[in-house]
Amino acid sequence: MQSNVELETFAAQLEASGEYRVLRRLHPRIEFNPENGSTKKMGIVLDVETTGLDYIRDEIIELAMVKFEFASDGRIYRIIDTFNQLREPSIPISEKVSALTGITAEMVTGRTIDTQEVESFIDDAVIVIAHNADFDRKFCEQAWECFAAKAWACSMNEIDWQAEGYEGLRLGYLLAGAGYFHDGHRASEDCKALLELLVQPLPVSKELALRHLLDKARKPTSRIWAINSPYDQKDILKSRGYRWNDGGHGGPRAWWIDVAEEQTMEEKKFLCDNIYKGNFNFLWNKITAFNRYSIRINLEEVQR
Repeated sequence: MQSNVELETFAAQLEASGEYRVLRRLHPRIEFNPENGSTKKMGIVLDVETTGLDYIRDEIIELAMVKFEFASDGRIYRIIDTFNQLREPSIPISEKVSALTGITAEMVTGRTIDTQEVESFIDDAVIVIAHNADFDRKFCEQAWECFAAKAWACSMNEIDWQAEGYEGLRLGYLLAGAGYFHDGHRASEDCKALLELLVQPLPVSKELALRHLLDKARKPTSRIWAINSPYDQKDILKSRGYRWNDGGHGGPRAWWIDVAEEQTMEEKKFLCDNIYKGNFNFLWNKITAFNRYSIRINLEEVQR
């Protein structure tokens, strides 16, 4: 059997030829940067596996979290603790979900996720990061109220991966773009893989990935609701990036869009000039990291 040194030599030779790209197995670490006396904060990387995609009807079957220590400049120092628990749902786990997650009904039989342990684990964290926070946060808030009080960030949507040269947004694609592969699908392994990505500097901007993510998450945005917009204007709204809310999970039955806070009045003018042809009842939510991706956004009273 060839040694790791020999294999790495072969890999380097292949890469140097310009004809090959080599993916290296990701070996998760505990320590990332040496202690330098900086003020530290606690963050959480989180992933859930569920019985389906609807946070109202479906249920969590696995919760994995990795707690890490970081500084305000985005430098990650070390992993502090890990959390992984399975849960038996009240509805069946489909064959499709088992194939996707590797979790079977036998694995979760009689298992529960301890609420007090969840609350204790996230208590000192100032940020929760998920690689599709729009999915994970809703499920977590539905199951445990403690997640509603935390600031959240989405590593999939709040880093411009395309501008940094990546071709896809899925975690496996991003790892491959960084030169790695991992044994994915289980939530705990995905958490460790995501943390490795956040440690790295981004290839184009050279900014630390976590620093970029934190800066983006801190910026307030506005969710604008095009209430009672004319039906024949829907294509214009769609082409501008508006999405339809059917009211099934709360909020107005209307088209909506999220824009940077400083673009709120510009978007209002667009709606007045192009959709309503005059003044209209302007409705919006102010969104920060504390309610972004939350089930509470559509339930909160909109502002006029």
